[in-house]
Amino acid sequence: MKVSYQGATGAFSEMAARVMYANSEPVACPTMQSVFRHVTTGRAARGVIPIENSLFGSVHINYDLLLKHRVRITGELMLRVRHCLLAAPGTSLADVTRVLSHPQALGQCEDFLRRTLPHAQTVPSYDTAGAAKLVASASVPGAAAIAARHAAAEYGLAVLAENIESHDQNFTRFLALARPTAANLQQIGDRPFKTSLAFDLKRNVPGALFKSLAVFALRDLDLHKIESRPLVGSPGHYLFYLDVAGRVTTPLLQRALDHLQEITGKLRVLGSYPVGAVWDRYPATK
Repeated sequence: MKVSYQGATGAFSEMAARVMYANSEPVACPTMQSVFRHVTTGRAARGVIPIENSLFGSVHINYDLLLKHRVRITGELMLRVRHCLLAAPGTSLADVTRVLSHPQALGQCEDFLRRTLPHAQTVPSYDTAGAAKLVASASVPGAAAIAARHAAAEYGLAVLAENIESHDQNFTRFLALARPTAANLQQIGDRPFKTSLAFDLKRNVPGALFKSLAVFALRDLDLHKIESRPLVGSPGHYLFYLDVAGRVTTPLLQRALDHLQEITGKLRVLGSYPVGAVWDRYPATK
Protein backbone atom coordinates (compact mmCIF):
# COMPACT_ATOMS: atom_id res chain seq x y z
CA MET A 1 0.00 0.00 0.00
CA LYS A 2 1.35 3.43 -0.97
CA VAL A 3 1.32 6.19 1.67
CA SER A 4 2.27 9.71 0.57
CA TYR A 5 4.03 12.24 2.78
CA GLN A 6 5.64 15.63 2.25
CA GLY A 7 9.41 15.76 2.27
CA ALA A 8 12.48 13.80 1.25
CA THR A 9 13.58 10.38 2.47
CA GLY A 10 14.38 10.67 6.17
CA ALA A 11 11.67 13.24 6.97
CA PHE A 12 9.70 12.99 10.21
CA SER A 13 6.57 12.61 8.08
CA GLU A 14 8.11 9.47 6.58
CA MET A 15 8.69 8.13 10.11
CA ALA A 16 5.05 8.81 10.94
CA ALA A 17 3.94 7.00 7.77
CA ARG A 18 6.06 3.96 8.66
CA VAL A 19 4.71 3.87 12.22
CA MET A 20 1.07 4.22 11.18
CA TYR A 21 1.34 1.79 8.25
CA ALA A 22 4.22 -0.55 8.98
CA ASN A 23 4.07 -2.60 5.77
CA SER A 24 3.40 0.31 3.44
CA GLU A 25 5.47 1.92 0.69
CA PRO A 26 6.09 5.57 1.67
CA VAL A 27 5.97 7.96 -1.30
CA ALA A 28 7.79 11.29 -0.99
CA CYS A 29 5.99 14.42 -2.23
CA PRO A 30 7.47 17.90 -2.73
CA THR A 31 4.51 19.81 -1.22
CA MET A 32 1.59 19.34 1.15
CA GLN A 33 -0.77 19.99 -1.75
CA SER A 34 0.71 17.05 -3.66
CA VAL A 35 0.03 14.72 -0.71
CA PHE A 36 -3.66 15.65 -0.88
CA ARG A 37 -3.69 15.22 -4.66
CA HIS A 38 -2.12 11.76 -4.37
CA VAL A 39 -4.91 10.72 -2.02
CA THR A 40 -7.81 12.24 -3.94
CA THR A 41 -6.63 10.87 -7.31
CA GLY A 42 -5.87 7.40 -5.97
CA ARG A 43 -2.11 7.52 -6.54
CA ALA A 44 -1.79 6.69 -2.83
CA ALA A 45 -4.17 4.81 -0.56
CA ARG A 46 -3.28 7.06 2.37
CA GLY A 47 -1.58 10.37 3.06
CA VAL A 48 0.16 11.40 6.28
CA ILE A 49 0.42 15.10 7.18
CA PRO A 50 1.59 17.06 10.25
CA ILE A 51 -1.15 19.18 11.78
CA GLU A 52 0.41 20.64 14.95
CA ASN A 53 3.56 20.67 17.04
CA SER A 54 3.67 20.95 20.82
CA LEU A 55 6.37 23.67 20.69
CA PHE A 56 5.65 25.64 17.52
CA GLY A 57 1.91 25.31 17.06
CA SER A 58 -0.33 24.49 14.13
CA VAL A 59 0.58 23.75 10.52
CA HIS A 60 -1.97 26.19 9.16
CA ILE A 61 -1.73 25.24 5.51
CA ASN A 62 -2.98 21.75 6.29
CA TYR A 63 -6.09 23.08 8.04
CA ASP A 64 -6.89 24.97 4.84
CA LEU A 65 -6.15 21.96 2.62
CA LEU A 66 -8.45 19.72 4.66
CA LEU A 67 -11.38 21.81 3.46
CA LYS A 68 -10.17 22.26 -0.10
CA HIS A 69 -9.93 18.52 -0.77
CA ARG A 70 -12.44 15.71 -0.39
CA VAL A 71 -10.54 13.57 2.08
CA ARG A 72 -11.37 11.84 5.35
CA ILE A 73 -9.19 11.73 8.47
CA THR A 74 -8.78 8.06 9.39
CA GLY A 75 -6.17 8.16 12.16
CA GLU A 76 -3.64 10.17 14.12
CA LEU A 77 -0.23 9.76 15.75
CA MET A 78 1.72 11.79 18.29
CA LEU A 79 5.37 11.38 17.26
CA ARG A 80 8.26 12.40 19.51
CA VAL A 81 10.49 14.68 17.43
CA ARG A 82 14.21 14.68 18.21
CA HIS A 83 16.24 17.14 16.16
CA CYS A 84 19.94 16.93 15.33
CA LEU A 85 22.34 19.39 13.77
CA LEU A 86 23.94 17.72 10.74
CA ALA A 87 26.84 18.81 8.57
CA ALA A 88 29.49 17.44 6.23
CA PRO A 89 32.11 15.24 7.93
CA GLY A 90 34.94 17.33 9.32
CA THR A 91 32.72 20.33 10.08
CA SER A 92 32.75 21.66 13.65
CA LEU A 93 30.19 23.79 15.46
CA ALA A 94 32.53 26.75 15.15
CA ASP A 95 32.47 26.36 11.36
CA VAL A 96 28.69 26.64 11.02
CA THR A 97 27.48 29.91 9.50
CA ARG A 98 24.17 28.79 7.94
CA VAL A 99 21.49 26.45 9.29
CA LEU A 100 18.91 25.04 6.90
CA SER A 101 15.64 23.38 7.87
CA HIS A 102 11.87 23.55 7.69
CA PRO A 103 10.52 26.70 9.44
CA GLN A 104 8.77 24.51 12.02
CA ALA A 105 12.06 22.79 12.92
CA LEU A 106 13.93 26.10 13.08
CA GLY A 107 11.27 27.35 15.49
CA GLN A 108 11.40 24.20 17.59
CA CYS A 109 15.17 24.64 18.01
CA GLU A 110 15.32 28.40 18.46
CA ASP A 111 16.79 28.18 21.99
CA PHE A 112 19.71 26.07 20.77
CA LEU A 113 20.30 28.33 17.79
CA ARG A 114 20.23 31.47 19.89
CA ARG A 115 22.50 30.02 22.57
CA THR A 116 24.97 28.00 20.49
CA LEU A 117 24.93 29.56 17.02
CA PRO A 118 23.89 33.19 17.55
CA HIS A 119 25.72 34.41 14.45
CA ALA A 120 24.52 31.67 12.10
CA GLN A 121 21.98 32.56 9.42
CA THR A 122 18.81 30.45 9.45
CA VAL A 123 17.62 29.43 5.99
CA PRO A 124 14.07 28.03 5.63
CA SER A 125 13.79 24.88 3.55
CA TYR A 126 10.77 22.89 2.41
CA ASP A 127 11.64 19.94 4.64
CA THR A 128 14.08 18.78 7.34
CA ALA A 129 15.37 15.82 5.33
CA GLY A 130 15.42 17.96 2.20
CA ALA A 131 17.68 20.40 4.02
CA ALA A 132 20.01 17.54 4.98
CA LYS A 133 20.05 16.34 1.37
CA LEU A 134 20.87 19.84 0.15
CA VAL A 135 23.72 20.25 2.65
CA ALA A 136 25.14 16.88 1.60
CA SER A 137 24.97 17.62 -2.12
CA ALA A 138 25.86 21.31 -2.26
CA SER A 139 29.19 21.16 -0.41
CA VAL A 140 28.64 24.71 0.85
CA PRO A 141 31.23 25.60 3.54
CA GLY A 142 29.65 26.35 6.89
CA ALA A 143 26.25 24.89 6.02
CA ALA A 144 24.39 22.62 8.44
CA ALA A 145 20.89 21.19 8.60
CA ILE A 146 18.42 20.45 11.37
CA ALA A 147 16.91 17.02 10.76
CA ALA A 148 16.42 13.58 12.27
CA ARG A 149 19.44 11.49 13.23
CA HIS A 150 18.71 8.84 10.63
CA ALA A 151 18.86 11.53 7.91
CA ALA A 152 22.59 11.73 8.71
CA ALA A 153 23.05 8.09 7.72
CA GLU A 154 20.82 8.55 4.68
CA TYR A 155 22.89 11.44 3.29
CA GLY A 156 26.35 10.76 4.72
CA LEU A 157 26.43 13.63 7.21
CA ALA A 158 27.97 13.96 10.65
CA VAL A 159 25.93 14.68 13.80
CA LEU A 160 27.28 17.85 15.43
CA ALA A 161 24.64 18.04 18.17
CA GLU A 162 21.54 16.05 19.05
CA ASN A 163 18.32 16.57 20.99
CA ILE A 164 18.53 20.27 20.21
CA GLU A 165 14.79 20.97 20.39
CA SER A 166 13.82 23.62 22.94
CA HIS A 167 11.87 21.19 25.15
CA ASP A 168 12.15 17.45 25.66
CA GLN A 169 8.39 17.08 25.22
CA ASN A 170 8.52 17.95 21.53
CA PHE A 171 5.74 16.05 19.76
CA THR A 172 4.15 16.49 16.37
CA ARG A 173 0.62 15.31 15.77
CA PHE A 174 0.15 13.65 12.38
CA LEU A 175 -3.11 12.84 10.62
CA ALA A 176 -3.76 9.98 8.21
CA LEU A 177 -5.92 10.84 5.20
CA ALA A 178 -7.96 8.69 2.83
CA ARG A 179 -10.60 9.14 0.17
CA PRO A 180 -14.08 9.44 1.73
CA THR A 181 -15.09 5.99 0.44
CA ALA A 182 -11.88 4.19 1.45
CA ALA A 183 -12.12 1.14 3.69
CA ASN A 184 -10.99 1.42 7.30
CA LEU A 185 -7.68 -0.43 7.66
CA GLN A 186 -7.31 -0.16 11.43
CA GLN A 187 -8.32 -2.67 14.07
CA ILE A 188 -10.50 -0.47 16.23
CA GLY A 189 -11.63 -2.67 19.13
CA ASP A 190 -12.71 -0.62 22.15
CA ARG A 191 -10.31 2.31 21.60
CA PRO A 192 -11.73 5.77 22.36
CA PHE A 193 -12.62 7.90 19.35
CA LYS A 194 -12.15 11.48 18.30
CA THR A 195 -14.18 13.36 15.69
CA SER A 196 -12.83 16.35 13.74
CA LEU A 197 -15.15 18.88 12.13
CA ALA A 198 -15.19 22.37 10.67
CA PHE A 199 -17.93 25.00 10.59
CA ASP A 200 -18.59 28.68 10.11
CA LEU A 201 -21.20 30.85 11.80
CA LYS A 202 -24.42 31.97 10.12
CA ARG A 203 -24.05 35.42 11.64
CA ASN A 204 -21.13 37.01 13.43
CA VAL A 205 -23.13 38.23 16.43
CA PRO A 206 -22.31 38.29 20.16
CA GLY A 207 -22.62 34.83 21.67
CA ALA A 208 -22.67 32.94 18.35
CA LEU A 209 -19.47 31.00 19.03
CA PHE A 210 -20.51 30.35 22.64
CA LYS A 211 -23.79 28.85 21.45
CA SER A 212 -22.02 26.62 18.94
CA LEU A 213 -19.67 25.24 21.59
CA ALA A 214 -22.49 24.86 24.11
CA VAL A 215 -24.04 22.04 22.04
CA PHE A 216 -21.15 19.86 23.24
CA ALA A 217 -21.01 21.17 26.82
CA LEU A 218 -24.73 20.52 27.31
CA ARG A 219 -24.10 16.86 26.49
CA ASP A 220 -20.85 16.52 28.49
CA LEU A 221 -18.81 15.95 25.33
CA ASP A 222 -15.16 16.94 25.77
CA LEU A 223 -13.49 19.25 23.25
CA HIS A 224 -9.86 18.34 22.60
CA LYS A 225 -9.05 21.35 20.42
CA ILE A 226 -10.48 24.44 18.76
CA GLU A 227 -8.70 26.28 15.95
CA SER A 228 -9.88 29.31 13.97
CA ARG A 229 -8.87 30.23 10.43
CA PRO A 230 -9.91 33.25 8.33
CA LEU A 231 -12.84 32.53 6.02
CA VAL A 232 -11.54 33.18 2.50
CA GLY A 233 -13.59 35.86 0.77
CA SER A 234 -15.19 37.11 3.99
CA PRO A 235 -12.78 39.41 5.88
CA GLY A 236 -13.46 39.44 9.59
CA HIS A 237 -15.21 36.06 9.51
CA TYR A 238 -13.73 32.72 10.51
CA LEU A 239 -13.88 28.98 10.11
CA PHE A 240 -13.64 26.93 13.29
CA TYR A 241 -12.04 23.51 13.53
CA LEU A 242 -12.98 21.29 16.46
CA ASP A 243 -11.81 17.95 17.78
CA VAL A 244 -14.47 16.43 20.02
CA ALA A 245 -14.36 13.21 22.02
CA GLY A 246 -16.56 10.46 20.64
CA ARG A 247 -17.46 8.52 17.53
CA VAL A 248 -19.62 10.33 14.99
CA THR A 249 -22.08 7.42 14.79
CA THR A 250 -23.04 7.58 18.49
CA PRO A 251 -26.52 9.04 19.15
CA LEU A 252 -25.19 11.62 21.63
CA LEU A 253 -22.69 13.11 19.19
CA GLN A 254 -25.20 12.90 16.35
CA ARG A 255 -27.66 14.99 18.38
CA ALA A 256 -24.92 17.52 19.14
CA LEU A 257 -24.08 17.82 15.42
CA ASP A 258 -27.76 18.17 14.48
CA HIS A 259 -28.04 20.97 17.02
CA LEU A 260 -24.84 22.58 15.71
CA GLN A 261 -26.16 22.44 12.15
CA GLU A 262 -29.11 24.62 13.19
CA ILE A 263 -26.91 27.50 14.36
CA THR A 264 -23.99 27.34 11.92
CA GLY A 265 -23.58 28.09 8.24
CA LYS A 266 -21.63 25.19 6.76
CA LEU A 267 -20.73 22.14 8.83
CA ARG A 268 -18.41 19.37 7.64
CA VAL A 269 -17.25 16.31 9.51
CA LEU A 270 -13.61 15.77 8.54
CA GLY A 271 -13.24 12.35 10.11
CA SER A 272 -14.01 10.13 13.08
CA TYR A 273 -11.09 7.95 14.11
CA PRO A 274 -9.40 6.20 17.06
CA VAL A 275 -7.40 8.42 19.40
CA GLY A 276 -3.79 8.07 18.29
CA ALA A 277 -0.86 6.48 20.04
CA VAL A 278 2.02 8.47 21.52
CA TRP A 279 5.18 7.20 19.83
CA ASP A 280 8.68 7.93 21.12
CA ARG A 281 10.55 5.17 19.31
CA TYR A 282 11.72 5.46 15.75
CA PRO A 283 11.06 2.67 13.25
CA ALA A 284 13.94 1.20 11.31
CA THR A 285 14.45 2.65 7.85
CA LYS A 286 14.17 0.36 4.86
